[in-house]
Amino acid sequence: MRFTKMHGLGNDFVLVNGFTEQLPTDLAALAKTICHRQLGIGADGLLVLKPIAGYDSEFLIFNFDGSQAEMCGNGVRCAALFAKNQGIIQKDQFVFLTLAGPISPTIIDQEQGIVRVNMGEPRLRPAEIPADFEGSRVVSEPLVVGDKSYNVTLVSMGNPHCVIFVNDFDLASFPVEKIGPLIEHHPSFPARINVEFVKLISDEVIKMRVWERGCGETYACGTGACAAVVASVLNGFTKSNCQVQLTYGSLNIKWVDQQKVFMTGPATFVAEGEFFI
Repeated sequence: MRFTKMHGLGNDFVLVNGFTEQLPTDLAALAKTICHRQLGIGADGLLVLKPIAGYDSEFLIFNFDGSQAEMCGNGVRCAALFAKNQGIIQKDQFVFLTLAGPISPTIIDQEQGIVRVNMGEPRLRPAEIPADFEGSRVVSEPLVVGDKSYNVTLVSMGNPHCVIFVNDFDLASFPVEKIGPLIEHHPSFPARINVEFVKLISDEVIKMRVWERGCGETYACGTGACAAVVASVLNGFTKSNCQVQLTYGSLNIKWVDQQKVFMTGPATFVAEGEFFI
């Protein structure tokens, strides 16, 4: 089976062209095998593009642990360039169908790998996250984790996010690997949750580390960056057009009139090859 390895700011993926390749029935099992960093190719997730009526392509993502995710912002940018490179799509703006609904990426600069994605409107009601909280929104509400309480803001970008501001701490040394899994599996989140740890730099710049559901800590998360900016605006911390600084670069996130969120950033080709299944 032919594959392509790509990354979006260090969030790495194995991509497969389901228009031309014969896929195994169990994609979750394939993801666990192909994403294994010692026994497979190594990646945070497996991305598959497949034909589907009414859309340019179906976009499927499976995490490192085999669980299927609704959406992935970095993955969509990678998949957009991959689709153009593979000849699946000829135009620069198109529509993928994801488990979170239709997502529209636009290739801004194919040579530089810059892609803008219309991420749609954030969902803020607890039932849409889903989360076991009262009220119409969860903005800076306490969540008890072990023997500590954290103020959390909850946002769904088609997948669930819990945003925590850690302005009183050094973000680089914050125990993401300890707190992240406790929140991911917290009983308040029946479908588990992604966790963003955010430090404010200015009203136009934030810094973020992320614990991804089903992956652990990753170098970047596109939907998480979107959720972090939405949470920053809801808390009155930043403007609606922000730079989100990550380990290997930055994303530009713009929440237009508190409706649709647009994400702009790079996607990078790493390698191509054949995986034996």
